[in-house]
Amino acid sequence: MLDHTFIHLSTIGPRTELNLWREGVLTWDDLERHLERWSMSPVRRRRVTEDLAASKRNRGRAAYFHDRLPAAERWRLYREFQHSCGFLDIETTGTDAYGHDITVIGLYDGKRMYQFVYGENLEEFEDAIESFDLLVTFNGTLFDLPFVSTYFRTFRFHQAHIDLRFVLQRLGYRGGLKVIEPLLGITREPEIRGLGGYDAVILWQQYLNGDHDALTRLLLYNRADVVNLKVLMERAWEELHRNLELAATRELP
Repeated sequence: MLDHTFIHLSTIGPRTELNLWREGVLTWDDLERHLERWSMSPVRRRRVTEDLAASKRNRGRAAYFHDRLPAAERWRLYREFQHSCGFLDIETTGTDAYGHDITVIGLYDGKRMYQFVYGENLEEFEDAIESFDLLVTFNGTLFDLPFVSTYFRTFRFHQAHIDLRFVLQRLGYRGGLKVIEPLLGITREPEIRGLGGYDAVILWQQYLNGDHDALTRLLLYNRADVVNLKVLMERAWEELHRNLELAATRELP
């Protein structure tokens, strides 16, 4: 999908991109050849040519495209960078990092689950996250990423980021993760079915009061939050990609 994408280039918007696809200009290489006969001003041609060359040089850097793609189109990064994609979700004692703690950070690479727990190994998260080029969250733009950045005072995310909350809204799915999952046929284990963010706070408090089974349940809850993000990301990518293919076959008004 990435080398079929043109909307990150100067002066090319969604309508122009669709028109190019309909004309058989499907890849960056196609566009490079097409520029020779495309009627446009010399200034515009130079800007598109320079941006295209920069795209090829930076093809392996997700953050480069994150900064240039419209927020609603960053889902396109997923397949290109899924080999270095981390699915992230945090559990906390409150809604902001001022006066509240992170209790668990869940990080999933599509095969292996990592969990960082307050008082055990939470500080290892900063090194672990460095191996990822792309992050996928649900509402991470407003909660997880700013909370982590504030909590770890010298830490800053450098990865590209896809927020599934807004991707799924685009497809008509609204509400929280636990509302959307059943709509897409995703079920949770009986031990954690029906639990939400407030329950995660209570489980942590129960653990601090000596109930070690509460931590086991909290980690299971966090694991579901994170692992299910991959399922949702795959389905959203497929649907949005299919929608683009259909749009490219229709005449624009």
